[in-house]
Order: sequence, then structure tokens, then C-alpha cells
Amino acid sequence: GYQERTHPGVTLRFPLRGRPGESLLVWTTTPWTLTSNIAAAVGPELTYVKVRQGDEIFYLSRGTLSILQGPYQVLEEMKGKALEGWTYDGPFDELPAQQRAGGPQAHRVILWDEVGEAEGTGIVHIAPGCGAEDFALGKQYGLPAIAPLDEEGVFVEGFGFLTGTPVSESAEKIFASLREKGLLYRVDPYTHRYPVCWRCGTELVFRLVDEWFISMDELRYDIMDVTRQIRWIPEFGLDRELDWLRNMHDWMISKKRYWGLALPIWECKECGHFEVIGDEHELRQRAVAGWEVFEGHTPHRPWVDAIRIACPNCGAEVSRIPDVGNPWLDAGIVSFSTLRYRTDREYWRRWYPADFITESFPGQFRNWFYSLLAMATVLEKSPPFRVCFGYATLLGEDGRPMHKSWGNAIEFNEAADQMGVDVMRWLYCRQKPDADLLFGYNRANEVRRQFILPLWNAYVFFVTYARLDGWTPFVVSHEAQRSGV
Repeated sequence: GYQERTHPGVTLRFPLRGRPGESLLVWTTTPWTLTSNIAAAVGPELTYVKVRQGDEIFYLSRGTLSILQGPYQVLEEMKGKALEGWTYDGPFDELPAQQRAGGPQAHRVILWDEVGEAEGTGIVHIAPGCGAEDFALGKQYGLPAIAPLDEEGVFVEGFGFLTGTPVSESAEKIFASLREKGLLYRVDPYTHRYPVCWRCGTELVFRLVDEWFISMDELRYDIMDVTRQIRWIPEFGLDRELDWLRNMHDWMISKKRYWGLALPIWECKECGHFEVIGDEHELRQRAVAGWEVFEGHTPHRPWVDAIRIACPNCGAEVSRIPDVGNPWLDAGIVSFSTLRYRTDREYWRRWYPADFITESFPGQFRNWFYSLLAMATVLEKSPPFRVCFGYATLLGEDGRPMHKSWGNAIEFNEAADQMGVDVMRWLYCRQKPDADLLFGYNRANEVRRQFILPLWNAYVFFVTYARLDGWTPFVVSHEAQRSGV
């Protein structure tokens, strides 16, 4: 999720090459990414100004002149596209990581339509190894990517004075270095929405890692055709699934975890060729080492990691990649893997597709529903289920997701003891499935007061007077009803 957080917004100089005393003014709220800077982006149609301030000349967008401290003189105006290709010196070109990646040679001004003037200077520093948008832009322009952090969020080797420093503790060291180099222009507190861990609220950072993907562009419209053959309840479920399919990216299928279904991919480090192994029988035939360690075990780590196969391309001995699979791969293939699809097609046809599935809507359009649809489209080009019934989310009565750290989570046994299971049943029964259910003791008291107690009182009233009257319940048959009419 996202929360309002305050971070230092830093404005700094990128000295232009071949233009003594002239600099781009660049702004960022993530100073740790400056270590991996590769480019500076400007809006092609934005108006930029060349200003003199003291003995220096700065370039920034006209709409952000208020960021300048003290008097200045506008010397010239130009469109952003006029700056394209200008080269500059980066703030940390001395770092070995920059030198290895060719960062100093890559530093230049590039064009990006997304650059605006609502904040900063209208010049955005680009670090392809430190952000999703930057990475995409880097691919577009063929820029190198420098990944500064390890899996613990600590600067790796090659970052000089920052190596071994947690990213959360790096800002002051970076400011000190910029100040010493004469590059720091100003630092101001900046409040903005920032990604945090949904469970503990810890701030998140982007880390570039190698992963495995399934290219989905060729499948997108086939999956949409299959999706339209399904009955969605509520009906807006169809529109939501189609919207996801229109805008989805490639499907990341790997995870940097230990537990999980090991991806059956053996990648050759010598020539780059990789093999996907279809089953245990094929793996046994292809194994050149390690089978005795694996035999008798399930295909999980660490046993499956012992197996080596021979690369069919160059003959080198090849190990399995260390990644495990995205759990939605398993969830999506159940329409086939659990119904003997590969061994008994007639049995599979008796049970496929499922008549009905149900799951909470939020998240499942891009997870379970999506994975089921993708697998079925690839294998059979048919829907894996006929009807999908979706329901909304259970939230705390304060309207927020239930979390122990927020104090609004209620365990089932506690709720059953304190509010009663009949109250809980009625809370669920009266709820429209497509609306979030707010759950808590105040809501339970409303149900008890408005429904359970009146129902109980009516029952007690009836039983009391039925006993006084000696009334005996009886069943009226259909024949008696017809004769009475």
C-alpha cells in the first residue's frame, strides 16, 4: 500500500560537458538512486529556461523557477527537445559501479513525455536500476542499468563510501558527498504518497533483479475471447477481467524464495541455452549427476538442485536455476494437473470445465482467475469454468483491512464467543456480495438489536402462549389444502 511520508527533496547540479559554469538543475526525493544515475529526462514540449544566478548558469523548466534561491536572470527560453543529447557529468561517476557499467559515457539528456512541472525542476534524473519507469525508459533508449542494493536493502560492492550501508541510512552520507563536490543546491522536506509494506508499514525500495517471464502479448486477445464465454456474477466481473487483460504486462513466474515448487529450468552458464524439463521421467533420462541425491524425494529444494544435465548446445554440465515458481502457476494449472490431463484424457473430459468457482474479487482478476484463464487458453482455447461468482472483501468496521498491528483484527473464536455465531451468520447473509462487509462488535450489536433479539422475543412470545393454550403443531397435507380450497 501507500502512505503519506515526508522525505528530503534534494535539488542538485549536473554540470554540462563543454559548457563551463553551466548545469542542469535536477530534483529527486530518492537520493540513494543518484549513485546509479544514467540519464536526465526532459519534456519535449515543455519550455525550459537558461538562467544566470551569481556566477552560475542553470537550466530548468519555466514552470519551476520558484525553486531557485535568491535573485536570478532569465537569459533564454527553449523547448525541451532542444536539450536532447546534451551530455553531463554525473554526481557519482567515480564509483567503480558507474565505471564498470559505462555510466559516465552514457550520461545525456533524453526526452520523456511524462515529465511535468508540478514538482521539482522539470528535469528528472533517470536510474534504470532503481525504478520501474526508469527501467522501461532505459530499455527504450538502450541505457545501462546499475543495481545498487542487495536483497537486504544494503549497498553492494562497487559503491565506495556507501558499500555496506543500509539504504535507509544513506541520505546524509550522500548529501555530505554532494556538498563536498559543490553539487548540492538545496534540500527541502517533501510530503508525498510512498509505497510501504502492507503488513508492517516499512518503506519499500525498488530493486532490480533477474526474473523469468512468460510473454503474454500474443496471448492477450485469445484469453479475452475465452473470458467472454464465461458467466460472471456480478456482471462487472467481466469488465474487470477484460480491463486487466488489456493492460497486463508479461507474467513473472519466478520467485526468489527457498520454499515453493522448483522451476524446472536448467540454464547453461557457458552458452546461455536453457532447457525446460517436462517431468520426472525426462529428468531421470537427462541427469548426468545428482540423481542419487534426488531419488525418493519430491521435486523441491534442496534435492532437485543436486541434479545436473548436459547442455544439448555445448555439452557443458548445467544446474537448475535457483528460483521457485510463482504460486499462481500451480493454482492456474489445477484444471489439468489434478484431472489426469496428460494420462487419461477421457477422465479429464468428464470433469472439465468446472461448473462453478467462487473467490473474493480483489486481487483475483490478476491472480487466480487470470492464471486459470491463461493456462486453459494455451492448452485448450476454452474456458476452464462456466460460472464465476465473486464477492468483495471483509474489512474492519473502521473501513480498513484487518491487521493485528492496527488493532482492528478479530479472531474467529473470539468473535464466536463474544458476538455469537448466529449474529455472524446474519451479518454475512444480509450482505450484498459485491459490497465490502464491515465486520466488528458495533456492527454485531446492531444485528443483535435489530434482528436477533426481536426474532428471539417473537419466538419466546409464541412458545409461551402456545404452551398455555395447549397448541400442538401439525402438518397440513397438500390434499387437505386442495379440498379446503
